[in-house]
Amino acid sequence: MGSADSTAASGLLNMPRIPNALLRGIEPWVVPIGLLLIWDIVVRLAFVGPQLLPSPERVVLSAISLTASGELPADMLVSTARALAGFVIGGTIGLGLGFLNGTSDVAARYLDSTMQMVRNIPHLALIPLAILWFGIGEAPKVFLVAFGVFFPIYLNTYFGIRSVSPELVEMGRVYGLRRHRLFRDVILPGALPSILQGVRYALGVMWLTLIVAETIATDQGIGFLTMNAREFLQTDVVLIGIVSYALLGKLADWVAVRLERSLLPWQRSAT
Repeated sequence: MGSADSTAASGLLNMPRIPNALLRGIEPWVVPIGLLLIWDIVVRLAFVGPQLLPSPERVVLSAISLTASGELPADMLVSTARALAGFVIGGTIGLGLGFLNGTSDVAARYLDSTMQMVRNIPHLALIPLAILWFGIGEAPKVFLVAFGVFFPIYLNTYFGIRSVSPELVEMGRVYGLRRHRLFRDVILPGALPSILQGVRYALGVMWLTLIVAETIATDQGIGFLTMNAREFLQTDVVLIGIVSYALLGKLADWVAVRLERSLLPWQRSAT
């Protein structure tokens, strides 16, 4: 018996182990796959009618059909272009003002108080005003996204620069670093972790804003796809739109994490 037990224990110890890299790659998908299984079970047991919640299989088949027709890729491309346009505009302005107010006490005294007041305005409450200003074309959607991403990037840039240790700045001056080199070699590296966190948060706000912005009269984009499907009670297509937003958001977050790891190799980022 002792020999058999020891053989069994030896066999268990010699079983191949899952590589750590593979395990880390699988872990983030455990919960989504679990939710997908629960969804399938709920539908199969008829707890919810198929009109209210179609099966995952039906949603996948509809997605394949929309992809084959070119409708889904075209709408995803339009939505992505809107989101990126707003992100670039709002992010550039936020980054510029963050640098300005972070490095200049005079600019901060004149501008930061105003920025803090405007920050308390819910950007989605500006939808009626955006329509009055820009009509119902692309401009109000891009404006809302730009307004939404502006403040996370501005605040994190401003905070990051102001948080750089004064001792480091003074040391840079002692070593003869002039203003532009002091900014490049001391201030910017010290502020970069905060700036990148702002970028990552702003990417989430970007997609959240776009979901609402695309309910404004439109004939293209994922929002149009879902709103049109709602009119015809196509719940599977509505779910495809929701999943598309989620996947695009996950992709944007993945890019932000990889950028953070590339620029800050010494800092471990959460995925």
